[in-house]
Amino acid sequence: MTTATVLTDRERTAVQAYLRLLHTVRAGFDTASGPPGAGRPPIVPPSVLAEADRALEAAGLTGNEEEFLRLVRGWRPRS
Repeated sequence: MTTATVLTDRERTAVQAYLRLLHTVRAGFDTASGPPGAGRPPIVPPSVLAEADRALEAAGLTGNEEEFLRLVRGWRPRS
């Protein structure tokens, strides 16, 4: 049994920005033109990367991937 982690507003924002980035990258891979493995990287808008960077910095999680991924694992969206 896992328990939900209670996040600060800044931590929640960082997790949400990370999840948006993850979904954007996945969508880029799904829609990349050409056959799989053609060497074409997915295009991720710089604004999505910048949003994630700003959110991580505001939450004090820059350079602390272990703590950040612990928060991602424990986070559950509000119903």
